Amino acid sequence: MRSQTLRSAALRVRILGFLGLAGRAGYLTVIETKGGDLGNRQGSRGLELPGHRGLILDRHHRELAISIEGPSVYVLPRELTDRKNAVAALARVLGQSEQAVADRIGNRKTFVYVARWITQEQAGQIERLSLPGIGLENEPRRTYPAGPLAASLLGIVDIDGTGRRGVEQMMDAWLRGHSRRIQVERDARGRLLGRTSHDPRETAGGDVALTLDGALQAQAESALAQSMEASGARRGLVVVVEPKTGDILTLAEAPGFDPNSFRKLKFADTRSRAFTDAVEPGSTFKSILIAAALDSGVMDSNTIVDTGDGELRLPGKVIVDKRKIGVTDAAGVLRHSSNVGAALIAAELGGERYQATLERFGFGQTSQSGFPSESAGLMRNWQNWQPVDQANIAFGQGINVTAIQLAMAAAALANNGERMRPRIVLAKRPALGKWKTLPSISAGQTIKPETAENVLRMLETVVSPTGTGRRAALAGVRVAGKTGTAQLLDPSGAYSKTRHTAWFIGLVPADDPKVAIVVGIEEPREGGGGSVAAPLFARVAAAQLARYGIITEPQPIPAAPLPTEPIATTPSGQIAQEPAPRSVLPRAVSDLVRASPSRSTDLAGVSKTGSEDSSDQLPAVLVPDFQGTSLRSAQHLASAESLELEISGSNFGQVVRQDPAPGTIIGGTDRTVVVSFGPLQGEG
Repeated sequence: MRSQTLRSAALRVRILGFLGLAGRAGYLTVIETKGGDLGNRQGSRGLELPGHRGLILDRHHRELAISIEGPSVYVLPRELTDRKNAVAALARVLGQSEQAVADRIGNRKTFVYVARWITQEQAGQIERLSLPGIGLENEPRRTYPAGPLAASLLGIVDIDGTGRRGVEQMMDAWLRGHSRRIQVERDARGRLLGRTSHDPRETAGGDVALTLDGALQAQAESALAQSMEASGARRGLVVVVEPKTGDILTLAEAPGFDPNSFRKLKFADTRSRAFTDAVEPGSTFKSILIAAALDSGVMDSNTIVDTGDGELRLPGKVIVDKRKIGVTDAAGVLRHSSNVGAALIAAELGGERYQATLERFGFGQTSQSGFPSESAGLMRNWQNWQPVDQANIAFGQGINVTAIQLAMAAAALANNGERMRPRIVLAKRPALGKWKTLPSISAGQTIKPETAENVLRMLETVVSPTGTGRRAALAGVRVAGKTGTAQLLDPSGAYSKTRHTAWFIGLVPADDPKVAIVVGIEEPREGGGGSVAAPLFARVAAAQLARYGIITEPQPIPAAPLPTEPIATTPSGQIAQEPAPRSVLPRAVSDLVRASPSRSTDLAGVSKTGSEDSSDQLPAVLVPDFQGTSLRSAQHLASAESLELEISGSNFGQVVRQDPAPGTIIGGTDRTVVVSFGPLQGEG
């Protein structure tokens, strides 16, 4: 597949307008050959061209980023015998104004590109001009067949062929290949003698296959876009991790961008916020608090927590639960998302033990994924915590984490307490070499396996009919999860009354988790983690599980009106400004009483309904994105998914339309995808 791509990429991929970062002009290095100079009208000159950049593929070897050879026209200004005539001729062929071409040449004397990656038709016309000082050269160009799919993870490449974001930057040394030196020949009249030919494999970089599943990525991006439109949200993300390996199966972020034409955007908008932006996790963090408390022995599943009247006064803050739950247990604190209960447990746990557990879960440090510009988040040392700080962190305020950190921590709960490093690159292959799979790497044990199992059972109650996460439920599948609603800061630095991020972390199936999923929706018009993020989780989880044959279609269980996700504020909605003294939380307000065995909570009664037997039919699959592929690639992709390909009209060019749409789940006997082909497109 590699050699095919290198030979025929120019015929298979729609050329999109990729001209580099923010108007930056490209260049080739000009090298004078021995015995020649600019005054010598006949002979050759040396030019340095970048190597052919390697492929980026998904885990099923679907093409996500490729390089194609395309013609570019350049000018050697000193060798123009009739600049006015040359400018007019180039403007006519390129469809530009003479002024634009003249401005491009400017006062340069040695070398300048006039147009990059022009069409073959334009290149032929320029060759026929045979004007001194004007030449053509095939140069590699980065293109992304799937357009905006996983753009923030893939990253971008600048005009010089250097990775500037994402995997393109992370794996730049491996992907970029070796530059090549060419000789530009001239005849006795000083005319350049046309393009050089070479085998791109000679200078090609290595290929990488990502852990990403392109079809699942397309489904998640579609579901995220629909959720954001329905909720009026500003931004959103979905991260899906395989707990046992740390593989990033899906990383969807919105709004997205098309890396083929990213220069229209601000460079900051091309980052992966899941890695670079540290934010407050809200009540999802209560799951880590309970894990820390259980693992340290401070409490167990039988411990009773008395939240009183749902109000806890601390120096500098009043913590309230919007729903009074009175006496409960650890599972109840999670199920009802009690801020008061979380604060009481954190006080009993103590700062030193709490921070040690948070660090084992990976907070306050990068995930060691190797992803560029990854944030470590923000977690102050426990010795600098005031009592109110410890309470805040218990329910996800006063600490900043990345979505990747949150996803890997959730995955650790699903993996018997073992945290894995995020694995983004599944395998590497040198040019013309063989694939080598990269190992999964453990980041260490966070909590004891039995503690992780206990927390999972408690998190299942969150998705029960009385829990805040009931809208994350799936028919026939056990789901463990936690909602969160994190207030955002307003311009004054205080917590906003109206702006927040809705979170949900989920692990499915809860009895043997295949995936850990984090959903974050920033600034929805209304609703929190339970009403905005949880339903999106259900859609994404159903699609992910369909790949394992566990379910065949999304089946969220209808939910009654949800309990309100509590937000920690004073009764007036403001945080009191009085200074908080340096002291531990008084024992009088952290009165945790051990329950007798007769009052223990029965966590074994959670439904254990398994998946339906589908052995008599092919498993449901997600329809891949065929658009931008050639007939041969489309046939290969369809075969890999056990789909039938039906061609509508001509089979020349590339796929421009398909039905069903990418990300659609289909199964049963009708597994036909209709594709239509259109001509290859180019751009000057």
